[in-house]
Amino acid sequence: MTQPAGTRSVLATLDDRPPSAFYWQLTLLATLGGFLFGYDTSNIGSALNFVPYNLHGLAQGYLVSGASLGAAAGAILGGPAADRFGRKTLLVIDAGIYALGAILSAVTVDAGMLLAARTLIGLAIGADSAIATAYIAEYAPKDRRGSLTMLQQWMITVGILVAYLVALIIFSAWPGSAASSGWRLVLGLGAVPALIGLALRTQMPESPRWLLRHGKYDQVRKAMATLGAGDVSEDEVRQAAATIERVERGDRAQRRRAWTPGVIRALAVVSVFFIFQQITGINVPLYYGPHLLGPIFSGAHATLVNTTVAGVEVTAIMTSVNVASTYLGFRWIDKFGRRKLAIGGYTGMIVFALVAALGLVVVPAGNWRLAVIMIGLDFFIASFAVGVGGTGWTLQGEVFPTAVRGQAAAFAAMIDWLANFALIEVFPVWQNAISLAGVMVCFAGLCVAAIAFIYWFLPETKGLPVEEIVRVFERQRGTAAPVTAVQR
Repeated sequence: MTQPAGTRSVLATLDDRPPSAFYWQLTLLATLGGFLFGYDTSNIGSALNFVPYNLHGLAQGYLVSGASLGAAAGAILGGPAADRFGRKTLLVIDAGIYALGAILSAVTVDAGMLLAARTLIGLAIGADSAIATAYIAEYAPKDRRGSLTMLQQWMITVGILVAYLVALIIFSAWPGSAASSGWRLVLGLGAVPALIGLALRTQMPESPRWLLRHGKYDQVRKAMATLGAGDVSEDEVRQAAATIERVERGDRAQRRRAWTPGVIRALAVVSVFFIFQQITGINVPLYYGPHLLGPIFSGAHATLVNTTVAGVEVTAIMTSVNVASTYLGFRWIDKFGRRKLAIGGYTGMIVFALVAALGLVVVPAGNWRLAVIMIGLDFFIASFAVGVGGTGWTLQGEVFPTAVRGQAAAFAAMIDWLANFALIEVFPVWQNAISLAGVMVCFAGLCVAAIAFIYWFLPETKGLPVEEIVRVFERQRGTAAPVTAVQR
């Protein structure tokens, strides 16, 4: 269809302009919360053996997963707030909450304070996970949107790796302080990047699409200039705003109409994708790695510090694989698409979950057993990183219309974190009941179910403008006629 020149200069410029160096810098800053998300959810795994509060069972599970429960609350609160007050405002607030939670974790005086601090960190994690990919999707070119939003997952993996490297340095260099100041330092250092992010995020431009949706036309022009997209007139901006309202059926007098059957279907699909993303087990080796693997890899007569260091070393290797493999997903998501990458990722997870289970149960003790376990766990994580982890966050940022993107992304993120909390909370009990090998077999079965779900319910969204993606879900519901082009 013919597109008015003005609307092309705003929406189509955002969709078609090649990403500049500033785009990548802005995206790294937006995904700093992903780094903190990774650091603050995994650092407890290294500190777990030294926290002096004698927590066991479900209490221990909450210490590890409490951030996830807080994240569920943060997500559902942060999304609507981002729709009302702007993406940038919430990203700035989140950085401050991250810093406060890390500081409180370091100076905690009892179990209750530590659990509360972990929950507070979770609030920031949840809000950031609900907002960051939506913010990125609203300025990213459509052909690089997958790559840009997948930086969120890559930053998460880098944060996890840094958490274990920091723990390895602290516990190896000062083993005598591990049970006193060492574990506190591991938790508290998360405040440093949070404070840096707090300062730098104040300089970010607001999302142009959010500004268009809220009639802030002068600020749209400033944001477009900051993004290097050139100067646009107020008439061009108004035409683009009218196009968004028409395509998304979301003017303020008809706000509720934005929740069409297609949007609801998209929300259901992304939410179920997130549930499978979590319950198929990726965070068990990443969160509990030092605690689970230290005794296997350190030997029978090692001290607690040496056992922990061995577990941290093994987990650091796995997280390095996670970082490297996520880069492959980053390169391939816009080439192969969301569906193929996710199905391939889950297929690999099935194979290598079973390999890890065989190593734990069938292979005799010795170096071969350790090698099989490491191969299974490393490639289980790699398969997730390539095809599953970043795909979920990409879908969350791109499939909802601007009018309700924050609310919908928040709900999906809340579901993700509740599933994460449920798995990590029950894992100690589950493992005690059927062994780690039995749990890995269960994860393989859940991956089979995930593949079936993706095959039947997830449409391909690569290369489509964000205003058009919801129409794909509308057509699946039979509520809109097929569309070959969308006026922008």
